[in-house]
Amino acid sequence: MKALVKYAFEDGAVDVRDITEPRPGHGEVLIATRAVGVCGSDVHAWRNKQSWEMDLPVALGHESAGVIHSLGEGVTGWAAGDRVVCETAAHICAECAYCRSGRYNLCPFRLGYGAKRDGAFSGYLVAEPRVLHRIPDSVTFEQAAMTEPYCVAFNALVERATVKAGDVVVVQGAGAIGSLAVQVAKLQGASSIVVVGTAADKGRLAKALTFGADHAVELGTDDPIALLKTLGDGIGADVVVDATGVSAALNQSMEFVRPLGSIAKVGWGPQALGYSLDPLVAKAATIYGSFSHTWETWERILSLFASGRLNPDTVLDGVYSLEEWEAGFEAMENGTNIKSVVTFPAPDQKMAVR
Repeated sequence: MKALVKYAFEDGAVDVRDITEPRPGHGEVLIATRAVGVCGSDVHAWRNKQSWEMDLPVALGHESAGVIHSLGEGVTGWAAGDRVVCETAAHICAECAYCRSGRYNLCPFRLGYGAKRDGAFSGYLVAEPRVLHRIPDSVTFEQAAMTEPYCVAFNALVERATVKAGDVVVVQGAGAIGSLAVQVAKLQGASSIVVVGTAADKGRLAKALTFGADHAVELGTDDPIALLKTLGDGIGADVVVDATGVSAALNQSMEFVRPLGSIAKVGWGPQALGYSLDPLVAKAATIYGSFSHTWETWERILSLFASGRLNPDTVLDGVYSLEEWEAGFEAMENGTNIKSVVTFPAPDQKMAVR
């Protein structure tokens, strides 16, 4: 079968190639993917700028929505044809302290789709039922494919740094996670939301104003510190979200945050810092690393989709076939799209139980 594969640690070493169609083992299901979101990490892998370990060759894609195609032996509670989204932890040990306490996203033996296990840009995905969630009837496959990035933003702003009603929030980065963080901050009741980007983000900054941001700041043109002095009590942001993927942004985060405030570090930045963390100490501010999500996060986001409190259509800017993958990746890389989604046709095979 055809899959979008990263085959070497080189810029551009991603292409559609033939791989073996997977089959579900004992206690597993086979999902026929119908829609897969393009993550910024997929674009980074394409450009060989990833900050995480990968086992190559590997099919990319971890923002998946589809239907259960077949069941392995021993699977109960699910049926062929069920519409599902799939979490990103393809494998966990189930025995470490993090797995036993429900924080399996931090399992030291975790293997993620699209990095350590073949991902969803192949049309089929093998999964354990523990990572499956039913898609509400009112939610399309394309919308459901964006559950994962919304979970990332929700984890950062609700489960880690905790935005409260009336907070001043600064979101650094107008890409996918930054844009979704704006929406989650609004949902939490932030009084002022400032999104910060570069000249390349001009279109996305403007769009952020339509779905929750109160102010859009273009670095090099606008002065974010001057703006923050006019918001709230003028001392700084209660919560800063670094969703840039650039290490230098943390230096700016420390300028934006108020004493005793919080910084949620979501973006991966492989570059060395090259600056002091003393401002963080002087402000007694807290920096929260924010990684992945758990079962409850996914259930909450799907409920918010179903209720209309979160609308993924606001950031879905392009839908592509597998053959058009490069156009979807490029549109995210150059800032034309906030989110691109790759769709797959319904499988021709008759649904079956193996």
